[in-house]
Amino acid sequence: MFLYGFYGKPMSTNESIQSFTVNIDQADLDDLQARLARTRLPEAAPGDDWDLGTPNHYLRDMVDQWQNKFDWREQEARMNQFPHYLTEIDGQNVHFIHVPSAVEGATPLLLLHTYPGSFVDFLDMIGPLTDPAAYGGSSSDAFSVVVPSMPGFAFSTPLVDRGWTMARVARTYDTLMRRLGYESYGAHGSDGGAMISRELGVLNPDGFLGLHVLQLFSFPSGDPTEFEKFTPEDYAALEHLKWFQDVGGYNAINSTRPQTVAVGISDSPAGQLAWNELFNNFGNGTSLVTPEQILTEVSLYWFTNTSAAAGRYHYEEAHADAEPQVNHAPTGVAVFADDFKTIRPLAERDNTNIVHWSMFKDGGHFASLERPGDVTEDLRKFFRNL
Repeated sequence: MFLYGFYGKPMSTNESIQSFTVNIDQADLDDLQARLARTRLPEAAPGDDWDLGTPNHYLRDMVDQWQNKFDWREQEARMNQFPHYLTEIDGQNVHFIHVPSAVEGATPLLLLHTYPGSFVDFLDMIGPLTDPAAYGGSSSDAFSVVVPSMPGFAFSTPLVDRGWTMARVARTYDTLMRRLGYESYGAHGSDGGAMISRELGVLNPDGFLGLHVLQLFSFPSGDPTEFEKFTPEDYAALEHLKWFQDVGGYNAINSTRPQTVAVGISDSPAGQLAWNELFNNFGNGTSLVTPEQILTEVSLYWFTNTSAAAGRYHYEEAHADAEPQVNHAPTGVAVFADDFKTIRPLAERDNTNIVHWSMFKDGGHFASLERPGDVTEDLRKFFRNL
């Protein structure tokens, strides 16, 4: 077949890549409606607030919006404004969006999504990245973007075997970019996407330009000298980390019994909605993600029945026994006010080539949904200055 590649010109490939259209069967939409109508919420905790997890008042309102106001077909049409593809790598079906820029010399870029997010994280960024002049920018900042779904997420299913760690996904994405004809490329990601981006930096394949992330997950090792370079802001970030550990119980569950918890999530759309509470609650009530954005992401998980496969990454990472690796690739970090706060002295211990650091006064863990313009501009600055 023919693909449109590095400079927007057709190029042939002998690998199997098929076009794909997002089209959920009407029977699945009808089934969702029927299940939502039969929602049974648990007994509310005293106060019905976020202290013990997703509260009933939030779920009641969101289930009503899901059932009576949310339009999946509208969101599906929005997804299908971009070209989707499927290919097989390492025995695994891989779904991706590929939008080459018409600008000659555009920088190839992987956009790597969150958990519990998806390729939907980046839909608002694709146009400004690939055609910056149309959005008030400079054509010299153009990117050709590839937005894959992690194996086991969305349409990169089913997950065919065990052992899918972030490092394995990084190798898969490198193969994908070579298959598309890109000899060099960069990466951007948040959450799981940030971890995969860093693994690409560790791998540092030929032509890898660098990584731009919203987080570098570096933690104290126990060496007291690590605190000698800490600023007051670094200590505040450490306190924020303690808060996140208090509400991050899903990490412990997914890293030990992901298949067990997935039974309830896969059988109840309200359960899926509650499990994906991070869209609303990350940052202790500061999230800017809209109800429509949340319902789009949650619906995608529901229709693809991917809660179990997505959760297994925590298990595989926890049981990988991998030795810590240092990333030497050019690295940029954008820290948003209500996100996990990367602690720079620890990040520099694990990543020796941090060449870009920026901070934003609002926005959180899902900044590509909350503040896509800020993320886009920061990406431009990072790759412009490499």
